[in-house]
Amino acid sequence: MAFTCGTGKHRRTSRVHSTTTTTAVGVAALTTTGVIGTLAAPAFAAEASVEQTGLTQTVTLNDTVADQIDAQAFAQLRAADEAAARKRAEQTARKQAAEQAQELRETKERAAREAERKRLNTFVMPITGSYVSTGYQASSSLWSSGSHTGVDFHAASGTSVHAVGSGTVVTAGWGGAYGNQVVIKMHDGTYTMYGHLSSIGVSVGQTVTPGQQIALSGDTGNTTGPHLHFEARTTAEYGSDMDPVAYLRSHGVNV
Repeated sequence: MAFTCGTGKHRRTSRVHSTTTTTAVGVAALTTTGVIGTLAAPAFAAEASVEQTGLTQTVTLNDTVADQIDAQAFAQLRAADEAAARKRAEQTARKQAAEQAQELRETKERAAREAERKRLNTFVMPITGSYVSTGYQASSSLWSSGSHTGVDFHAASGTSVHAVGSGTVVTAGWGGAYGNQVVIKMHDGTYTMYGHLSSIGVSVGQTVTPGQQIALSGDTGNTTGPHLHFEARTTAEYGSDMDPVAYLRSHGVNV
């Protein structure tokens, strides 16, 4: 009997040692992977009782600990999902902002182009605030043709003379009876002429826009006093004249 009891004690001591070693290894492994962390202490609080009873125990997690681990894993997944959702939302917002900015730029560019198109197609008076002092085709011995080939706009010498519309200068210089003159080929293929100028501010080949100053009025050439002689023509040459007032009115100018 004494021999049998000795053998039993020896086995119990061996199992306790094995259990302790196994438990320690399990705790280390769970702690290393980060699954348990601070839960290790409560999970293995009964370690001392194992040594006292000598029973072999497998490392297990009760329902509370398992629920806590599940909750932690779920929280981590949810946080990752929320972060991904925020990133997608930020990317979408940046894309929408870029698209809106591009659309705004395109809208402004279209508006600017339309405004420029309208401006270039606009016609104005050659002398701001002036009036016709001598009408078209008025008869007089003053003109070699026997009639007036344009209209005269009242203007003191040195008054600003404007291009009535968009075009390109084809003549800029002395024009005989017209004195200093400027002839412009308009964007629609017609021509306008400005005569008796005291000075010229443009050169041949230069493009002009509506309302741009091209000269100053005067009384050079065959004239009885300072004014602006204005003609509308089908060509650049003398003799192709048409009614200047009707021409301006057809382009929206109130004469």
